[in-house]
Amino acid sequence: MMSVPPSRGCLLDLPWEDILVPHVLCHLPLRQLLSLQRVSKSFQSLIQLFLANMRCFDSSKIGPAIPRAAFVNLMKDNEVLHQLGLQNCSDWLTDRELLPVIGQNHHLQQIQLKGCAQLSRHALVAISLSCPNLRCLSLAHCEWVDSLSLRSLADHCKALETVDLTACRQLKDEAICYLAQKCGKLKSVSLAVNANVGDGAVEEIAKCCPELEHLDLTGCLRVKNESIRVLAEYCPKLRSLKVKHCHNVAESSLSILRGRGVELDVEPPLQRALVLLQDVVGFAPFINLQI
Repeated sequence: MMSVPPSRGCLLDLPWEDILVPHVLCHLPLRQLLSLQRVSKSFQSLIQLFLANMRCFDSSKIGPAIPRAAFVNLMKDNEVLHQLGLQNCSDWLTDRELLPVIGQNHHLQQIQLKGCAQLSRHALVAISLSCPNLRCLSLAHCEWVDSLSLRSLADHCKALETVDLTACRQLKDEAICYLAQKCGKLKSVSLAVNANVGDGAVEEIAKCCPELEHLDLTGCLRVKNESIRVLAEYCPKLRSLKVKHCHNVAESSLSILRGRGVELDVEPPLQRALVLLQDVVGFAPFINLQI
């Protein structure tokens, strides 16, 4: 008689929550996981279980454009997110899609909303009320961010360490000062491309945020030398400062930070002059830079 070969086990026979979700599916790209849902009803159930326990969602890892309906379906059962990246959803993301996700995920620590222009101030208020453990928030090019919503963020998210407010053009010194006063753990702040930001905001950040390491003031035309000197005095941990296109900031204040080894995005005047001269005549003149 012929012996019957032993039956081979199926992948789905392995424990889902103990093996497949934490040790197998977590290593697959999200785009492939979504494709697996179409294999069978069992695979669909497995992927839904994975999505419900997913700690990190980054839309950029799915492709150039995730459909609105797909996003809503992916997020409907998840209540354990720690990281949420939606910078690739700016074409369609509104409060209607975002607020339910924020409302059911109270453990979020990082949120990326760069360029999501169709949201409103209600989105930031919802984040502040639902995410007390928030540490990193990008609102770059979100012009809907206003003073009231930023104050709500400052009141409720005291653990905030990184905030990107690039081109949030409604914000003025008063709102930035309030944020600095309430969120003293800030390490990285971007106020770039905001003509309303001046010395008051920079000085308050310097005095209230001693852990500050990175500050981006690119294009903040109202920032002057005095606030840079205050920054040098109160922020011993500062590692980088961007002041390109800040026409009222001169080497007299930057030299203090430069001497401490702080990375600056503008060169010393003499070095800039040598580079320009080299571009014009095609060679670097022999000049003793120690003079």
